[in-house]
Amino acid sequence: MGRKKALKDPGKNPAQPPLFPPAVLVTRTGEEGNIWSWVACWCGYAQRRNPKPIRPPAGTGIPIEGLTTQEEDTFPMALQQLNVPSHAQSGIPATVPPSGVAHQRHRHTEKFTVIGNHLAQHEGMSLVALGLGVYIQSLPDGVNVGIKSLAVRFEEGEVTIAKGLRQLEAYGYLSRTRERTPQGRWVTRTVAYDMPSALTQQSPAPKPKPKPKPAPTTAPAPATAPAPAATSAPTDTRSPARTPSPAPPLPEPGCPDLTRHRTAAEILAGLRRHDPRLVLSERDVRRLAGAVSTWLERGIEPAAVQRTLTSLLPQDPIHSPAALLAHRLTTLLPPPLPAVPAPPRVVPLQNCDRCDHAFRAPEPGNCPGCRAASRPAS
Repeated sequence: MGRKKALKDPGKNPAQPPLFPPAVLVTRTGEEGNIWSWVACWCGYAQRRNPKPIRPPAGTGIPIEGLTTQEEDTFPMALQQLNVPSHAQSGIPATVPPSGVAHQRHRHTEKFTVIGNHLAQHEGMSLVALGLGVYIQSLPDGVNVGIKSLAVRFEEGEVTIAKGLRQLEAYGYLSRTRERTPQGRWVTRTVAYDMPSALTQQSPAPKPKPKPKPAPTTAPAPATAPAPAATSAPTDTRSPARTPSPAPPLPEPGCPDLTRHRTAAEILAGLRRHDPRLVLSERDVRRLAGAVSTWLERGIEPAAVQRTLTSLLPQDPIHSPAALLAHRLTTLLPPPLPAVPAPPRVVPLQNCDRCDHAFRAPEPGNCPGCRAASRPAS
């Protein structure tokens, strides 16, 4: 009974702080049993109520006799906890840039190609041209890189691939020239350049080191100024500009023939059945019909003329089919056939009217023997 009374009235001795906080006293006095939770609460409160004796500062009205106490609040949630990381730890190493692409480098020892950044990072070409340039430089010599072959290899069409190849030609990474083989066949010669000539010309050449001048041993005598020579008009050493040679005229038939002309027009109009790129206008058909008539006049069959105009066409797009056909009709024109000599005249056989012997004579009559016998003797 005395213990419970002391707990309910803890403030009788003001010099000593209460053993339990008032809230705890009210709560615990209303509970019955569970002595262990009451003991745990008392231990935590006693640890927080650890008084620390200090002296009052000078100049204050607090008497020096005796000491005052200052309570230290050591409540755990009031302290800064430094053992918790400020953010989640990342698995990315510190050498990786915070944004952009990150490279995982690997040293290649086989099956690799060295390509300059002037091509891989070119700012003027499209993505298709860059990809074609890198792909062509990675191929060995002798591989076909025509438009049709590249269209089979990639998903892009022939028009897109042709545009990319023209960009590579414009910037000096590719050159395509038409050459004629000894067999008479026209082929496209393609050369790929790792370093364009324009970039090679821009690189400065190393300056030669100046040679040291020898020190003069004696002072040179003053030279007299030479008499001014008569100046002549400057001559132009530049080569004259080459003017393009005019195209040769189209062949014309020796004797016009309406039937041959109609056949020639039908051959020209039907070329698009064999190749859709050989579409001619009516004006081009009328202009080229005379040249085809010349071929027919020289004994060339219509099927042979058609085969000559449609075989071995370039793989590139044909921008001017009329000009291509005019060039073939002019340069591949066969010579006229030589004149056939007249066969020798054969004198027919005749039967003699007198002796019935056979003999050759242009007209029937007597044979030479009968004619000699019938002559009167002189």
